[in-house]
Amino acid sequence: MADETDVASTSAVELLQLYRAKALSPLEVTRTLLDRLDSLEPKINAFCLVDRDGALAAAGASEARWLRGEQTGALDGVPVTIKDLVLMRGFPTLRGSHLVERGQDWPEDAPATARLREAGAVILGKSTTPEFGWKALGDSPLTGITRNPWDLSRTPGGSSAGAAAACAAGIGPLHLGSDGAGSIRIPCAFTGIFGLKPSFGRVPAYPLSPMGLLAHIGPMARTVADAALMLTVIAGPDHRDPYALPPQTRVYRDGLEENIRGWRIAFSPTLGYAKVDPEIAAAAAAAARRFEALGAIVEEVGAIFPSPRDALFTLWAAGAAKLLAGFSADRREQIDPGLIATATEGERISVLDYLAADLIRTELGQQMAAFHQNYDLLLTPMMPVPALPVAQDLNDPATERHWIDWSPFSYPFNMTRQPAASIPCGLTTAGLPIGLQIVGPLYADDRVLRAARAFEATHPIRRPPPLFF
Repeated sequence: MADETDVASTSAVELLQLYRAKALSPLEVTRTLLDRLDSLEPKINAFCLVDRDGALAAAGASEARWLRGEQTGALDGVPVTIKDLVLMRGFPTLRGSHLVERGQDWPEDAPATARLREAGAVILGKSTTPEFGWKALGDSPLTGITRNPWDLSRTPGGSSAGAAAACAAGIGPLHLGSDGAGSIRIPCAFTGIFGLKPSFGRVPAYPLSPMGLLAHIGPMARTVADAALMLTVIAGPDHRDPYALPPQTRVYRDGLEENIRGWRIAFSPTLGYAKVDPEIAAAAAAAARRFEALGAIVEEVGAIFPSPRDALFTLWAAGAAKLLAGFSADRREQIDPGLIATATEGERISVLDYLAADLIRTELGQQMAAFHQNYDLLLTPMMPVPALPVAQDLNDPATERHWIDWSPFSYPFNMTRQPAASIPCGLTTAGLPIGLQIVGPLYADDRVLRAARAFEATHPIRRPPPLFF
């Protein structure tokens, strides 16, 4: 059996090198990670489904291919997880809800799941999510509370909660997440891992989200190179997604190690409207200065656009209302009360109000397109606060009504459809991770990854406490 701690901290890129050298086998790795999952899952609750038999069978087939020198794809034998908002053939996608009928037929993979299978990835199981992915916390009526490996009394964030917790705890190197208003980047910031919300349409989605053009699919990993590897596999069109971008042959690891000298980078500490914890503000400012040391030209900026909070809430609440439309009153008793409250507000939104909010979304995209005529990238803090205590929906109930009020940096860039990443940039004095957000122009996913890798190379990798490593 391979050493568990070594396997837990080994990247996907390194695993492939070890397979190629016959120094490690996919079956060894999968068995080791399943044992690790069994040990840690009672503590963190990151999985709603574990496909033990399927994972071992896929790993055995991969091992045979490697021994024959006939590896089948870019991720042959690499363990991955799938967020439980994303379809996985043969297994229920329950979306964190009692409302979804478990016993129905599940005949399809989502596009990203299918691409991962085709690339030879070993799917360990489905990761937890809040109900229908509606909030940025890691709990649901169906699966209970998912916990942060850095501090079990804290949330890993959401809605890609289980993916982030499993990744931070070393249960697999690659994790498929989704991001409708920050759901990849928020948990990455709270758990000290890397995640990318790609440009809208870069990774095809099916079925389409009730959140419309806000919803993105993307990679979560411990390293930038691993996320780039995964993005190369899952990007590309699928006929089931009418918004998918045209075919592309880009390999996102190509050029990843090139420098960023001379790039013009804006750093906005608050976007002109956010309140930021002082420790986080200091860490983000120090991270921006590190880009200067890398040769970039960094300029601090203030407000770029007015807060789009109300427009985002209108779009989000209308989507929540659509999600719950048709469910009877007795079934609604099983739903997260916060989702019910949001959907109830959504039911009162007029068509004119919705169209006005969507127009603000479009105008925001135009403003950022103009902004990027002068700047290659935008840096902001990812989250203004450290990871919240579990089951605490608001950071400051006196001033907040909704989870979006404590995530002011995430959702604007869902509205603009731009690529945006979260990368670790430090720890609070309490030992909780801090994330830096890197935002690029629309379709410049490679630029965001290259900048993230340049920063990553200067920043020490930190792991959760010894309970996990």
